[in-house]
Amino acid sequence: MRQIDVHALADKARFNRFHGLVLLWCALIIVFDGYDLAVVGIALPSIMQSMNVGPANAGLMVSSALFGMMFGNIILGTIADRIGRRWAVAICVAMFSIFTAAAGLTNDPVMFSIFRFIAGVGIGGVMPNVVAQMTEYSPLRIRSMMVTVMFSGYSVGGMLAALVGKGMIEHYGWPSVFLVAGLPVVLVPFIFRSFPESMPFLVRKGRFDELRNTAARLDPSYKPQASDRFELPQEDRADSAPIKHLFQDGRGFSTVMFWMSFLMCLFMVYALSSWLTKLMASAGYSLGSALTFVLVLNFGAMVGAIGGGWLADRFHIKHVLVTMYLLAAVSITLLGYPLSTPVLFLMVGLAGASTIGTQIVNLAYVGQFYPMAVRSTGIGWALGVGRIGALAAPIVIGTLVGMALPLQQNFMAISIPAVLAAVATLLIHHGRSASSRHEDVSATIPDAVPAR
Repeated sequence: MRQIDVHALADKARFNRFHGLVLLWCALIIVFDGYDLAVVGIALPSIMQSMNVGPANAGLMVSSALFGMMFGNIILGTIADRIGRRWAVAICVAMFSIFTAAAGLTNDPVMFSIFRFIAGVGIGGVMPNVVAQMTEYSPLRIRSMMVTVMFSGYSVGGMLAALVGKGMIEHYGWPSVFLVAGLPVVLVPFIFRSFPESMPFLVRKGRFDELRNTAARLDPSYKPQASDRFELPQEDRADSAPIKHLFQDGRGFSTVMFWMSFLMCLFMVYALSSWLTKLMASAGYSLGSALTFVLVLNFGAMVGAIGGGWLADRFHIKHVLVTMYLLAAVSITLLGYPLSTPVLFLMVGLAGASTIGTQIVNLAYVGQFYPMAVRSTGIGWALGVGRIGALAAPIVIGTLVGMALPLQQNFMAISIPAVLAAVATLLIHHGRSASSRHEDVSATIPDAVPAR
């Protein structure tokens, strides 16, 4: 009878078609997730005009989805470690598709906010699950890169929203871009059929035939035997209180620092996502030109995410993140000052790379920090607490816009959290992370030998 270490199996596997399938599924889901998230910021000027609401009330409407995301991050991130990621992801996709489309069918600010809150629960719930899934199944040597490539789909979704919005809002009105967001619901049956389940979940549920099949696809050198037994380290054996594990084994202080960095980073991300179009329009740019800035922001985010992931697999991921946060502070501050058009586009791209891109690298880091069994829980709580920043950003910046302050002060308010996030990240104790322990252990395990 062989004892199969699922950590060694995943860590030492070589990239193959199965990894490509997991990457495709997770990236596709994040593309739709990113579209649903960005579509409100794209349509915000038209929504404000159509519903006759001011900047402060518009900020509250935008924040309704972010408030829902906070619940989704925490509840569905934690529940996924109990019901399985496949069910959790399917529920989330159905929620954000149906209720984002529903928001496009109302012209009442209250009903719009209610529908966006429910959609936000789904948008927020899917994030910790796909990050945990990608982290679990990625080979160790390219793990950060795989997560950031997957999550660059968020930027693709944002660019798709800008491209679709640029034409459809002018010709068909703002509701049209919300109705398009309902299309991903058709993926739900295929998720149940093709989306792989978490290996620790299969171990806990005793679904060993499914686990053997998954293991053979993950690493073709593994030849299943009926007598195989799969083992999990003690830290990966979830119990009825997974949240407490975020504070055990010396992880408590670092957990709080992750929460702080997420809160600050998400403040910047949602301040820019929600108000960049409006701020650029108020600076004298046309709606079409302002939407072009959104495209550049999201293109920069994609470059920053993939480049940051590449760097994180070669250098210390914590130091890469600190550098990216400092770049955010500089680039966002400069957006408030008169710049030539090429330099302005460069600063917008750098702002996207160092805010949205940094958040994606941060997700890769937190995904590697916690053990498999509580990974969705750890990511979900970090995102959930971070949603406080996301929730506050549209309201705070909306209030500043309503006060008609100089453009420099608006962008300064967005950039200050970058410095605080850099400090919080520096204080994370990397030696307490699950990944540092696996790096030490996997160094002693030969390639492609899962059994011992």
